[in-house]
Amino acid sequence: MSSDIQLLQQKIKTFCDEREWDQFHTPKDLAIGISTEAAELMELFRFKSDQEIQDLLQSSSFREKLNDEVADIFFFILRFSQMNGVDLVQALESKMQKNAAKYPVEKARGSNKKYNEY
Repeated sequence: MSSDIQLLQQKIKTFCDEREWDQFHTPKDLAIGISTEAAELMELFRFKSDQEIQDLLQSSSFREKLNDEVADIFFFILRFSQMNGVDLVQALESKMQKNAAKYPVEKARGSNKKYNEY
């Protein structure tokens, strides 16, 4: 695994160890945390037009909220992988290989169809 990711996981582990949070970080609870934080990210965009979103992205206060939500999601993903032995780099590389097979360039370029709709 990348040393940068390992370093971040260790930082999160230390943070959580200091607070004795392992007892709360079951696979179920961490998965719920990922989903909850992703929902909070989606909430920032709910009921906004594309133009409103573009305007918001120029706002430093909105960017701060956006960054916080993305960081929360990343925290839970790093913690989940750290607690459950998921090598994030290997998992992503493996998934991208599967995606390349499902979405060959000649069929997927410029298309938003799911692989089973080709």
